Amino acid sequence: MVLQLSEANILGTIISFILGLFIVPLVIAFSEKNGLMDLPGERKIHSHPVSRLGGTAIWLCTVLTLLSVILVSHYPHRKLLSGLLLGSSLMFLLGLIDDIYGLNAKFKFVVQITIASIVFCLGVKISLLYLPFIGIINLPPIISYLGTVAWITGISNAVNFIDGVDGLAGSVIAVSSVTLGLISLVRGDTVSALIAFILVGSMLGFLAYNFHPAKIFMGDSGALYAGFLLATLSVMYQMKTDGITMYVPLLVLALPIIDIVFSSVRRIMKGISPFVADAEHIHHKLLKFGLSQNKAVLVLVAFSVIMGAAATLIAATDTIKYFLYAVVLSSVMIILNIYAKYERKSEE
Repeated sequence: MVLQLSEANILGTIISFILGLFIVPLVIAFSEKNGLMDLPGERKIHSHPVSRLGGTAIWLCTVLTLLSVILVSHYPHRKLLSGLLLGSSLMFLLGLIDDIYGLNAKFKFVVQITIASIVFCLGVKISLLYLPFIGIINLPPIISYLGTVAWITGISNAVNFIDGVDGLAGSVIAVSSVTLGLISLVRGDTVSALIAFILVGSMLGFLAYNFHPAKIFMGDSGALYAGFLLATLSVMYQMKTDGITMYVPLLVLALPIIDIVFSSVRRIMKGISPFVADAEHIHHKLLKFGLSQNKAVLVLVAFSVIMGAAATLIAATDTIKYFLYAVVLSSVMIILNIYAKYERKSEE
């Protein structure tokens, strides 16, 4: 029996979530055994070694679920989907090597541009742009290329930038994925919706072990991988829209965009490279303001939820109620995860 992709959205979320609950502990054990732990340091806020290979679990859960669901149903939009799977896996591999061995920031940026260029050549591109009072314009090939590469590399790194507090990046990614999944369904892009909902399930499974005090971090591999997926999914949404709704992804990804813009401007004004890491991101400022890690996450995730609700309202008014349902469902699953984590701690 062939699965319908509308059913696959629900099935994919559940499968990837359950896989995450089982795979993440295995990755934690592997990290501890092989010394692949993120140690406390000057720029870091954790006080004990934590596994930094969470991206491996997120990638495995997403890819295994996506392949199983698509193989059971069908393989539509082969070229676009192949580009997305190839590009995201390459971005994951780049982050994984960086997590284990450490790579030069400029070298990573060059590789990211190369990966984004491959995806562009496989059809994931920003080729149209809406300008108020002018309408839709076709972008020249070079502008299309530069805009697509800048968006994909920018969002990938922006998501990586906000991964500085337990549970923050995973929660923001989950909210953004829910939003992109819903508005993709409205536009008839069932494949993008499927990938987005599978990413939601993978991220919720990961968050069961990532809330403060975290047992695992997603690392560059997870942040770059998820950021790449969000970036390319938003481009695929933009490819199927016209008018002002073309700018909806700016709302969906508002938090990482704001953070990376202000971080880059701040570093440039100080006369240092925007690639140099510091401890002055939005979440760091909230911590210095006196908020706990959990409260800082709550504030920033609430902002992401509001932006996501606004995005769905602009994309299509009839999706707002489904967005709220999805947020409630995600919140319940997160609460269950937290409860299970504390139950395990009490048993120990």
